[in-house]
Amino acid sequence: MCPILAKPPGQEGTLGEYWREPLDAAEHKIPNGTINLIKDRCKSCEFCIEFCPQDFLELSDEFNAKGYHPPRITENGNCIACRLCELICPEFAIFITEDEMLTTTNKSSHEQH
Repeated sequence: MCPILAKPPGQEGTLGEYWREPLDAAEHKIPNGTINLIKDRCKSCEFCIEFCPQDFLELSDEFNAKGYHPPRITENGNCIACRLCELICPEFAIFITEDEMLTTTNKSSHEQH
């Protein structure tokens, strides 16, 4: 196993799998995006809903012009502009526009010492 992924014995961290904070964590930018949906192109294949890593989309109750249920944006979650929904959509009914990227303000541990 990679030494970066393995936690040292007796240490519990908040970094998930990683026991060491990346050196550039304070400079890491978090991508944000806005989902744009062309509802009348959607055929309710639900690929965008299934493959969204943030579970940001769900099936709506409304009908489009073709009689299908297009997806809608959920209130919980945040689009990270991965563009997976855009790539997987067979009807090109969804696309992402990137918003300004947010820079984290937490100082990494190597800068605090």
